[in-house]
Amino acid sequence: MKSPGPVLLVENLHKSFGGVAAVAGVSFALDAGEMLALIGPNGAGKSTCFNMLSGQIRPDSGAVMLNGEAVGGMAPRAIWRRGVGRTFQITATFASMTVRENVQMALISHHHRLWRSLRPARRLFVAEAEALLGPVGMAEQAERAAGELAYGDLKRLELAIALAHAPRLLLMDEPTAGMAPAERGGLMALARRLANARDIAVLFTEHDMDVVFGIADRILVLDRGRLIAEGSGAEIRADPRVRAIYLGSGETSGGH
Repeated sequence: MKSPGPVLLVENLHKSFGGVAAVAGVSFALDAGEMLALIGPNGAGKSTCFNMLSGQIRPDSGAVMLNGEAVGGMAPRAIWRRGVGRTFQITATFASMTVRENVQMALISHHHRLWRSLRPARRLFVAEAEALLGPVGMAEQAERAAGELAYGDLKRLELAIALAHAPRLLLMDEPTAGMAPAERGGLMALARRLANARDIAVLFTEHDMDVVFGIADRILVLDRGRLIAEGSGAEIRADPRVRAIYLGSGETSGGH
């Protein structure tokens, strides 16, 4: 059942470094099952915004509400425990462990079993791990070491690991970075199917505008820390302020 209000509500978020505003008065909402893209040119404030939402950076002011609870300024682990998952530009997996064992470790952590059982970890949550590998297309590679995987497969494994925590909100930071162009759309289409099936709200940054316009339900555009546009793909494409920001870049700029 979907919550009566937005999964994520951000109100008037501010953060400055050395007197320079990295994020200045950003507000938006994100519903369950929705894919929301956050884009902007280099230095727009996307990473700072992301890091405030996940707890890596404490906001100077403003509110971050997760399912109606104020989480702004909480430690990353406290926010994660409340149902926030995150994937990163550079994948973070245990290279020597198998694909299944990587997901098992995430499940062990999610179920608070890291220090509560003398059973060998590889025997815990085997079926649950395999159930998560199936939807991301990694079931047949369950016994492979993560260090042997192609980069696109690592990204799918990382998605399964994020899902092991049963997130209500998934933050995906440049999810297709380093992937071949032909693989990018497939990964994000997979994320969309999973978000719809599990009612997960997804906020993602992305440098590939074909992916952004092809996948996102709505798009937020940051410039110099301020939210300058919000809307559907068609609305964003037609917005003169957005066109000015990407002038000369062919709508491909999307760095932090």
